[in-house]
Amino acid sequence: MRRLSFLLRPGWLVLAVVVAGFAYMCFTVLAPWQLGKNTSTEHRNALIEQSVNADPVQVESILPESGPLNPDDEWRQVTATGTYLSDHEALVRLRSIEGDPAYEVLTPMRLVGGEVILVNRGYVRPVQGTLAPPIDPAPTGEVTVAARARVSEGTVPGKDPIVENGVPQVYFLDAGQVGAAVGLPLTDAWFQLSAGEPGALTPIPLPQLDAGPYLSYGLQWLAFGIMAPLGLAYFVRAEIRERRRERARAAAPDSATPVVETPVAESTASSEPAPADDGALVPRRRFGRQAQAEPAPLTATEAKLADRYGKRR
Repeated sequence: MRRLSFLLRPGWLVLAVVVAGFAYMCFTVLAPWQLGKNTSTEHRNALIEQSVNADPVQVESILPESGPLNPDDEWRQVTATGTYLSDHEALVRLRSIEGDPAYEVLTPMRLVGGEVILVNRGYVRPVQGTLAPPIDPAPTGEVTVAARARVSEGTVPGKDPIVENGVPQVYFLDAGQVGAAVGLPLTDAWFQLSAGEPGALTPIPLPQLDAGPYLSYGLQWLAFGIMAPLGLAYFVRAEIRERRRERARAAAPDSATPVVETPVAESTASSEPAPADDGALVPRRRFGRQAQAEPAPLTATEAKLADRYGKRR
């Protein structure tokens, strides 16, 4: 355990907390968010595909008695017979359709049975910046239209309806908020007109039937949540290995220190000068491990005697 005591240092503790928090967010928030969007997109595409092949039904058959529209009835094709209430028209502002800003035109319709539904007639492009252009009025009298049922979008606090040029404008296509803005009790749903229907403006295109990138994004967040702890484990292992190498270097002997050899004293050779025959002290020379005495020089008398008798002492 002492080898892992460095993990208790502040730097390592902060790193561990950050990695754990990031992994937790990946598994509990980010990945479920993207995977949930993928699931809802697939469900929406399935409903649109079913509505294309299904015959239209009377709108009264799917209207809820109370509360919002059944989500399984969204995108269903319906027919509605009633009268447009053009005096209670409203606009949805700050919309983007096919990459350009637009206003969506909402006109309530009173059905033959007395219910009031919200009809989205299509969109118009703004003029002079954000100013809404003149809008073609809806037809008067009783009409029968084909539309697709839609669920209310909901609202966000702080985005309340406004009135501009005498026309109520809202930020969300929510039947409850629009009804309060125009002063009518609307059924909690709205209906998107198809092209060519009475009162239709430029129709809002249907969403593309593809799942989008949400599944891949969700899998990526899951991968990030797995890789973050693995990365922390890699750095911990690298730190442990480096500390082991440092301890090994500290425990190894220093091979660069020179070894000093002590010379062995020569006991067989004397360092004192040996006396010569004539009593003179002659220094000795060393040859290898043994020392030999050098003969003293001959005197003149000794040299004559050596020449006479043919030898030297």
